[in-house]
Amino acid sequence: MISTATDIPRDSWIDHWAPSGSRPYLRLMRLDRPIGTWLLLLPCWWSTALASESWPDPRLMLLFAVGALIMRGAGCTINDIVDRDFDGRVARTADRPIASGAVTRVQAILFLGAQLMLGLAVLVQLNLFTIGIGAASLLLVFAYPFMKRITYWPQAFLGLAFNWGALVGWAAVTGSLHPAAVVLYAAGVFWTLGYDTIYAHQDKEDDVVVGVKSLALRLGDDSKPWLAGFYAATVVLIGISGALVGLGWPFWVGLVLAAGHLVWQIADVDLNTPRSCLAKFKSNRDFGLILVAAIVAGKLAG
Repeated sequence: MISTATDIPRDSWIDHWAPSGSRPYLRLMRLDRPIGTWLLLLPCWWSTALASESWPDPRLMLLFAVGALIMRGAGCTINDIVDRDFDGRVARTADRPIASGAVTRVQAILFLGAQLMLGLAVLVQLNLFTIGIGAASLLLVFAYPFMKRITYWPQAFLGLAFNWGALVGWAAVTGSLHPAAVVLYAAGVFWTLGYDTIYAHQDKEDDVVVGVKSLALRLGDDSKPWLAGFYAATVVLIGISGALVGLGWPFWVGLVLAAGHLVWQIADVDLNTPRSCLAKFKSNRDFGLILVAAIVAGKLAG
């Protein structure tokens, strides 16, 4: 095993506040690592704001926050069930609840069912069209964990799954879809290609050992030019999406700031230093929040 440190935070709020019996399940959901929830939630908020007449509906924003928390946990559970043998061979992931034996496979499947039921309870609060759109995302959620076995582009499939909220948010507001939402979805896919390639560089040595694929391995030392391309496509497509709905000038100011953040990521990240990769990966929450503010401001000024 190449890695030397577990990816489970020590001395987190789970250790201090959660009942001992619940701790493996909370860690299985990654509730001590909220960045994944943010990355799932932010496209929902972008699209909700983009489709709204002025301020986005607080009820929808809250529903999406709860739904992202639950469905990110469900996605992590599916991933860990599928990857339990791989995780046990990598030091960074060997302490994950299923790989370590703290949660059995059967317990994980039952827990997954409970999470999916809670996710459905959130989804049915939305209109019928949105329920159909949201349910369709499960095909991607269940397929993603297998992609690293068959392609060097698993990040593309993660992007398709993680940015589905760009379609769901618009549908929840309008009961339909619009080209702006589809373009925003495409922007999110390119965004994920960028940030998850950075993330994958943490594991590239272990991935070779256990035999899984990633863009970090495919691109290697040429990763930064590709990251620049992924992030450039992200910014251009977000700009097109904003133009399609006639966002006002504050949106463009915010988009420039958000683009600057992505430029900083590429310039500053050391792809051979896991700590640097993780920090830049986590900083994408800030990119996403800048964009939420930019869209809302552009709507109010439009």
